[in-house]
Amino acid sequence: MAKEKKNGEAEKEKEELSSGDSFKMDLFFWLQALVAALITLILLFTFVGRIIGVDGESMYPTLHHGDLLLLQSIGYEPEQGDVVVLTKEFDASEGPIVKRVIAVGGQTVDIDYEAGTVSVDGQVLDEPYINEAMVPPANYEHLTHVEVPEGSIFVMGDNRNHSSDSRDVTLGTVDERYVLGRAVWILLPFQNFGAIPDGTER
Repeated sequence: MAKEKKNGEAEKEKEELSSGDSFKMDLFFWLQALVAALITLILLFTFVGRIIGVDGESMYPTLHHGDLLLLQSIGYEPEQGDVVVLTKEFDASEGPIVKRVIAVGGQTVDIDYEAGTVSVDGQVLDEPYINEAMVPPANYEHLTHVEVPEGSIFVMGDNRNHSSDSRDVTLGTVDERYVLGRAVWILLPFQNFGAIPDGTER
């Protein structure tokens, strides 16, 4: 009887040890998976894309203040209609700015405030993304006719009447080397989660 009891206790201890080993193995596996996922994310956002927050309402209603954006950085070349993040500082801004590419190098931009239109190479853009009809900006000297140099872009905010952009002579056309990347996805807040469509027909 005593021998059976000892055998039972030994089996129980063996099961407890086995259970403990299994827990440790599971914990080790999940820690490895977590570390691998974190390393992948760090490499992804360092070499392929970036995450940046929206500051201000110049891109409303497409983007809102506080939106967290995923950027495509590596291998990206600006195209008309893309929403991009720029690192160039100018009088109205000191940090990265988010704007829409209206024209690229070699194109000509004409802004008609009376008609409320923007034309590229003589063709009026269809811009369903803008917040409201434009009025002439009063807070800076504004440009109405621009020939975009090669290797540069002309950008504007979707909230035209509350946007400091390439119409401002202190920014003007922007060298593509100042482009941090294209905003491709809204990550946060969850109610705004989704892809960011380009708004200009090419």
